[in-house]
Amino acid sequence: MAKPVRTFAMRLEVMQPTSAPITESIAPQWQGPLLQLALAWAALLALCAGDWAAMVGHWWSNSTYNHILLVPPIIAWLVWQRLPELARLTPRAWWPGLLALGAALLVWLLGNISGLATASQLGAVAMLPASVLALLGPRVAYALLFPLFYSAFLVPFGDELVPALQTITADITIALTHASGIPAEIEGVFIDTPVGLFEVAEACSGVKFLVAMVALGALVANQCFQSVWRRAAFMVASVVVPILANGVRAWGTIYIAQFQGIEFAAGFDHIFYGWIFFAVVMGILIGAGWRFFDRSMDDPAIDLSDIEGARWIAPLERFSAAGSTVLAGIGILAVAMAAWAGAARALEADLPQAIALPQVAGWEQVPTEQAWAWRPHAPGADRRLFGTYRSASGQQVDVFLAYYGAQEEGREAGAYGEGAQPPGTEWRWLGEAPAIDGGKGDWLQAVGIHPRLAMTWYRHGDWMGSSRLELKALTMRDRLLFTARPTATLIVSAEGEGAQAEAAVADFLAAIGPSGKWMDRIVGLD
Repeated sequence: MAKPVRTFAMRLEVMQPTSAPITESIAPQWQGPLLQLALAWAALLALCAGDWAAMVGHWWSNSTYNHILLVPPIIAWLVWQRLPELARLTPRAWWPGLLALGAALLVWLLGNISGLATASQLGAVAMLPASVLALLGPRVAYALLFPLFYSAFLVPFGDELVPALQTITADITIALTHASGIPAEIEGVFIDTPVGLFEVAEACSGVKFLVAMVALGALVANQCFQSVWRRAAFMVASVVVPILANGVRAWGTIYIAQFQGIEFAAGFDHIFYGWIFFAVVMGILIGAGWRFFDRSMDDPAIDLSDIEGARWIAPLERFSAAGSTVLAGIGILAVAMAAWAGAARALEADLPQAIALPQVAGWEQVPTEQAWAWRPHAPGADRRLFGTYRSASGQQVDVFLAYYGAQEEGREAGAYGEGAQPPGTEWRWLGEAPAIDGGKGDWLQAVGIHPRLAMTWYRHGDWMGSSRLELKALTMRDRLLFTARPTATLIVSAEGEGAQAEAAVADFLAAIGPSGKWMDRIVGLD
């Protein structure tokens, strides 16, 4: 007998999502402008992809700029703090913002065509806040003022300060060494003590802590202070304290070495001279400023009533425009600047295939013999010459010439790391030397016992001088005007100390006559 079979009906219900899509969580008045901003940023990032790749490479591989890896998350956090107030604002595209974007693009263009990476990277970064101003309007930009300003810390800048910081650190160190009763003598960035010779090297200049502390100081000043004067005082302290602290650190290494030996002191310094040192300096700075903090952590990031009631913004908003129109303007500017940059970079001055050092009256070319091998660094030059001249009286100079058909990234006279001090060698910068005939003088020294004077000049068109900034300005001018001119570097150097080396260089310069014309004749420009 068959048993009845019970059947069970099952009803499956499709569960509906309980959370709204991300687009619905964005205030309606923000959806279109944010999409336009995303499109603009995508185009600008693509235009400057090479600059952003170079910056990220510095952040990741250069210890001086490792702290910048934290800057993008900090900017995102700063914007997140302001979201409740921002949601109540209405973004309005503002066509005068295109002027700010044009200025940022121009800075990028000038750096791009002249090989000045700092300028091109600064312009690439500045395009992002400028496009915020153009597409979201001045009221929203005012609400985001500090995050937009803080984006400047994305630019890796600081290597240019190294020589000055080396000198300052050496001066602080020798003063503290004498004050602690240790006999010592200083020569440039070298400090001679009873237990050995110490060098304030580039890595010991303190630049990595200075640039990181300035970035941190700006953040703390914004988050913890309301008073403009207290913010300014904290920023001054953020510059002064790490410089002084680095001098104390260098003195501490010398002081420990007098009693525990150089190896122990060096080992201690390598352990301490890192994030431990940065944390100690940061703790001192924040601890000193703690009692002066006048902004509560519960205070809103921005004052919405102040932003909404800002009377000076209302007249500006009369220049509002359709977002699509401003977005099209951004595209036109970007394409125009990209085309201009491409055409300018294509310029190349003609240089002869073969060049040689000429004869100089009263001097003869001789085989190069040096107490310690020295050769200037100019890997990007199209033509290079190096030789040694000796006078009838026995004076001897080494002469280096480098010629460039164009100035661009990797091929730039006066770039950081190029010139009289060859990197990766035993040669160290000792200090500045008196200028001779308008040149930039540097005292160099190898292994502590081989001094050398090097005088450097640059030549571009009819200009001759030692200013790298002036050379960059001339390069920018010529490329903007599509004028092709070669650039040259001349370095005249002599072994020895003081007046003897200076006299050898001066006498050689007198023998060749106007050095700019002499350089031109070598490549057939005169």
